[in-house]
Amino acid sequence: MTLVGTLGVCAGALVFFPQGHLLAGVLFITAFVFSDLIDGFMARETGRTSKFGAFLDSTLDRIGDGAIFAGLALYWAGPGDSDLYLVLSLVCLVMGSVTSYARARAEGLGYEAKVGIAERSDRLVSILVMTGLGALFDLPILQQVTLWALAAASTITVVQRIWVVRQQALAEQDAAAEGA
Repeated sequence: MTLVGTLGVCAGALVFFPQGHLLAGVLFITAFVFSDLIDGFMARETGRTSKFGAFLDSTLDRIGDGAIFAGLALYWAGPGDSDLYLVLSLVCLVMGSVTSYARARAEGLGYEAKVGIAERSDRLVSILVMTGLGALFDLPILQQVTLWALAAASTITVVQRIWVVRQQALAEQDAAAEGA
């Protein structure tokens, strides 16, 4: 279920968006995003959860998210014809990945980094809804404003996570120095 969902999201984003078929892409992607929303529920209900399953789900989520913003970047490089929005799409792609990486790396080091104003679901829902509405009503400004907002919010989230982990690391150093 997870793999099929990711393949569908990637296909929708990388086939429809670069050709300028934004609404069709959003509708296609949305159908497959729902499988991502229910795969964890299904695993819990059937008692088939595992650490590997959680790892695979998170990894494939990053691939799907990256494909969405890569598809939008290709749209802006092609029929959308805007270097500015091409760059903003790439900023969203990179910062979305770094947001997830920062949390995972922090947790791997024993810290917590569950802070931020741009969680994955927020980024995904906002870009898909605004891209779809922008295409439906011929208002590209909706996607453009969303790209600006997501680029800023994702960057702020990364900075917040770095700050929180830094504070935890300093507190840990201080505690170790006091104990020495």
